[in-house]
Amino acid sequence: MNKQSEHFTIPARSGKAVRLNKGQSVKIINTYGSQVVDTWAFNAEDLTEYMSMEHLRACLERIFPHAGDPMVTNRRRPILTFIQDTSPGIHDTLMAACDDYRYRLLNCTEYHDNCTDNLYASMEQLGQRPAECPSPLNLWMNIPVGENGATQWGVPASKPGDYVVFRAETNCIVAMSACPQDILPINGKARAPTAAHYQVLG
Repeated sequence: MNKQSEHFTIPARSGKAVRLNKGQSVKIINTYGSQVVDTWAFNAEDLTEYMSMEHLRACLERIFPHAGDPMVTNRRRPILTFIQDTSPGIHDTLMAACDDYRYRLLNCTEYHDNCTDNLYASMEQLGQRPAECPSPLNLWMNIPVGENGATQWGVPASKPGDYVVFRAETNCIVAMSACPQDILPINGKARAPTAAHYQVLG
């Protein structure tokens, strides 16, 4: 099998990272339809440059990225281009990655799997260690924003098999976490995180 056509698993509650050369693409698949995938991109030669949600919102002048949009870094240049989206296009750029502190606030008394630790673990598998956990692009996460600015924890609007494709505009590392959130309904009404998949193209 051509390795570039192979589907790789992002296990439920865990993370994976993959290095892309400029011009390659990654297809991220919401296999079971309701799984949020926290997603990061780092410059492969300089991890201090990374895809930045605060810079992206200023660039796009909206909170939802769409197919065709540049995904910019903290140095305001494209690291990825959003190529394709088969879902309704509801993704989140507002919320930080969940972490142990977050789950303590949700009354967890023991360690809870979280996206921040998943980022570090997945990067370490490639021999990399970012200095911080940037705010991710939360694929398929539905955070409705009311007229008064209030946010809600919605369920994903995606369906099984929906996918997105991003093209690398520089050599980069894309990290993905199948979010372990099982207290709030962001991974569906069942609050049961599932696996997702990805594929390297080109």
